[in-house]
Amino acid sequence: MSTETLEFQAEARQLLQLMVHSIYSNKDIFLRELISNASDALDKLRLESLVDKELDADTSDLHIALDVNAESRTLTVRDNGIGMSREDVVRLIGTIAKSGTAEVLAKLREAKENAELIGQFGVGFYSTFMVADRVTLVTRKAGEAEGTRWESAGEGTYTIEAAEDAPQGTTVTLHLKPEDSEDHLYDYTAEWKIREIVKRYSDFISWPIRMTVEKKGEDDTVEYDVQTLNSMKALWARPRKEVEQSEYNEFYRHISHDWTDPLETIHMKAEGTFEYEALLFIPSHAPFDLFMRESKRGPQLYVKRVFIMEDAEALLPDYLRFVKGVVDAHDLSLNISREILQQDRQIQAVQRRLVKKILSTVRDLQENENEKYQTFWREFGRAVKEGLISDGDNQKAILEIVSAATTHDAEQVTTLRDYISRMKEGQQHIYYMTGDSRATIENSPHMEAFRAKGFEVLLLTDPVDEVWVERVTEFDGKPLQSIAKGQVDLESEEEKEAAKPEQEQRKKDFADLLTWMKGVLNENVKDVRLSSRLTTSAACIVGDDEDVTPTLEKMYRAMGQEVPHVKRILELNATHPLVVGMRSAFEGDDKDGLAETAELIYGMALLAEGGELSDPSRFTRLLADRLAATL
Repeated sequence: MSTETLEFQAEARQLLQLMVHSIYSNKDIFLRELISNASDALDKLRLESLVDKELDADTSDLHIALDVNAESRTLTVRDNGIGMSREDVVRLIGTIAKSGTAEVLAKLREAKENAELIGQFGVGFYSTFMVADRVTLVTRKAGEAEGTRWESAGEGTYTIEAAEDAPQGTTVTLHLKPEDSEDHLYDYTAEWKIREIVKRYSDFISWPIRMTVEKKGEDDTVEYDVQTLNSMKALWARPRKEVEQSEYNEFYRHISHDWTDPLETIHMKAEGTFEYEALLFIPSHAPFDLFMRESKRGPQLYVKRVFIMEDAEALLPDYLRFVKGVVDAHDLSLNISREILQQDRQIQAVQRRLVKKILSTVRDLQENENEKYQTFWREFGRAVKEGLISDGDNQKAILEIVSAATTHDAEQVTTLRDYISRMKEGQQHIYYMTGDSRATIENSPHMEAFRAKGFEVLLLTDPVDEVWVERVTEFDGKPLQSIAKGQVDLESEEEKEAAKPEQEQRKKDFADLLTWMKGVLNENVKDVRLSSRLTTSAACIVGDDEDVTPTLEKMYRAMGQEVPHVKRILELNATHPLVVGMRSAFEGDDKDGLAETAELIYGMALLAEGGELSDPSRFTRLLADRLAATL
């Protein structure tokens, strides 16, 4: 096949420009990324050879080799792993994944002095152009006869051609830029520098990383010595007391492609009928694809140190998809499939233990390291709350770590247990309200009586909140109560008794008006009644205790589920001048325009809670006419 010159995908070309005109000060990470890619290729070949006994591949000495040539200023990273076909090269190197591409580029540009995002977004290979003027890649897929040679100067195009004599695996040769200490561009042909980078970032790689070192013999002849640079110790198999946190951090960076340190490390070992080791990490920030359906999730799965799969989804539930790490099981089959994995009882038992350990770890952060917990909840709380819907077995444990904004503090969130500790004497419910934003909820008419009487209200603004509050009925014996549903009872027995005569009289005075308004607004409401939750607003709209909220109704429809429209209840403030005037007009002889006034009151109540009018043009016309009549 002749040499072809192809263009990079547009997004890949922009990434190349970011790398070539590097904005990152730590350029050493290019070698970490290449070694990590090589390690993945060796893992994949080992697994493939175990599954496919007919695979024509040499697995006798799997390793990663580093060769430096100071004279030609080249650094070569070679592995004898799974390799790539020509199609793989074009797909994996000529393009990048489309999902989230715009966000990748935006965040890379924002990162400036931080290199954390290079590996995080799976674009590690591109980091080679930070240190090289030209990159050559030669690869042959295990089991195939013909290899591929790829080359680029990182300027928007690359060449690709057949390579007849390519060895199994992948060889990447960097034609290095001149050393420039001011730009943090070091001499990557220096033996000491290569050793330093491998020790810092790749000591835990389970395959030998070998470097050929040139030495002079006694008679000045040149000799070559091959040295292994890494310890190759499986970090998760070592006792925790023997592992430094810095080693955990570097291992986390290797498996997560994240440049920042993890927020928390979980190292556990289970013995008994089913033995396994697990090394899990809670990141310090949410990945950009946390809420993308196609995002990969789950820890890496090993069986007796043999890599089995990259993202073992069956090991952790979806709401803990941000947790990274490794699980090494001792008693599973080496060729276990994803389908079998999801049904395996032992794996289900492992998942239960991992989940309990993760949740208890977060609880410990909450109790002992509140700043870490605050970071955790800010980054991952929205995902964790999905577990209140999907994981009934751990619902209580999840509720213990849930936090929410509250009227008690304008800045800090609160846990449900702290809310209970501040409940007023005689208060039986945990009060909450859902909405689009804190401001929308705080300005809602539903809040008036609660604010006036000093009752704390949880302000729930995540979309998932609309769903989980429908599933969770209580916490620690205290029922959860929406302030936008049902009747409100905030008065003491003494207050109720004192107000009883006045309330009974109001019911009589307003009975006919309420019945009439219910008939006028029949298409929109199922009842009209006097309110005990309003102090300054004329009206508000509430639901019955079992009603689906309008927001949840919209969410169901957006997901393609047909749900019947739920009529709600219009509550009136009997002391408001508008409502008092409405009653006077109703009892008088001239009722012209009164039905339109009822429509306006309903529309205003709907807008006050952030709802949408079914006919905005009619509402504005009625309002304009009514205003004009007053002038």
